[in-house]
Amino acid sequence: MEIRKVGVVGLGTMGAGIAQVSVQAGYETVGREVSDELGERGKATIDRYLTRGVEKGRLTQEEKDAAIGRLTLTTELADLSDCDLVIEAVLEELPLKREVFAELDRVTRPNAILATNTSALSVAEIAEATERPERLVGMHFFNPAPVLPLVEIVRAPSSSEEVVRAAYEWAESAGKQPVKCNDTPGFIVNRILIPLLNDCVRVLDEAGVTPEDLDKAMTNGAGWPLGPCALVDLIGIDVHVHASEALYGKLGEERMAPPERLVEMQKQGRLGRKTGAGFFEY
Repeated sequence: MEIRKVGVVGLGTMGAGIAQVSVQAGYETVGREVSDELGERGKATIDRYLTRGVEKGRLTQEEKDAAIGRLTLTTELADLSDCDLVIEAVLEELPLKREVFAELDRVTRPNAILATNTSALSVAEIAEATERPERLVGMHFFNPAPVLPLVEIVRAPSSSEEVVRAAYEWAESAGKQPVKCNDTPGFIVNRILIPLLNDCVRVLDEAGVTPEDLDKAMTNGAGWPLGPCALVDLIGIDVHVHASEALYGKLGEERMAPPERLVEMQKQGRLGRKTGAGFFEY
């Protein structure tokens, strides 16, 4: 199953990062957004990060120009009809994702691979919206996608082994470190990391620790490369709360539920790096 052309649905933070990974790996890539303005904004994000790569000597100007030249924009899902792989990166809302995949199922070729970048939703429930669920798989990239090497290749019960293998091989060809797993709540990393980060946040109040000292403790005492408060700020408080709620809803374990401190921060708009303020100021 050869993949030559890639589609990315949604060019927000994650989608733009995935599209950048694709064009830098040499793939013709079609990015779809709901408006021309949002599409151009996503392309500008990719261009900015590629330019930064040139400035830091990670790629040449010619390589940067060639990469951005492989990206085309559209507002129509039908323009992804000749893509061999389509990766969805829209909002983490099950009805929206099901709507997108029902349409992709109609407009793409029968042998095209359809992948969702969901971090917390059931791949199987998304696949139920299609007539050919065997060609749908999870491809969970981590933010920032061009930097973090991991991609979780998530097989739903209906996913064909050929599709899982092709998604895995494409991720490898794009310079990533893929791992395979079953479609369980939280997959691998979030199942372990979210309750652990929730515990860290609860310790702040229970033990009377400052965010600075908590991060200092975990980086120096547990060998973490990044402290838990800095990590939640990087992920985004809203993203973490959403994933926590999804895990708690599926598993019912108290450690999965978002701590009240994070819920309040979300209400205040203190979402971390993306807003300039979270546990720390940026």
